[in-house]
Amino acid sequence: MGASRVGISRDPVDRQAEFSRRHGFDYPLLSDVDGAVAEAFGVRRRLPLGALSTRRMTFVIGPDRRVLAVVHSELSMNEHADAALRALGG
Repeated sequence: MGASRVGISRDPVDRQAEFSRRHGFDYPLLSDVDGAVAEAFGVRRRLPLGALSTRRMTFVIGPDRRVLAVVHSELSMNEHADAALRALGG
């Protein structure tokens, strides 16, 4: 498929590193402490709810930098994975 996974959240770098190590992730987790990326992608909540200050969304971005799919699901991680694979033709 030629795809790469990347996770991003508002957590600080040290917390991301610990979470990644604890769960054995094989892809990078990036830190968006100031929320600039969340704002750019429209996932920042207007009324922050602490740990829920951003919406849980998956973006599938093509090699030409176009967004191919956006998955909205606050509860189902399987839906994120399944929809991303469908967008990638898998």
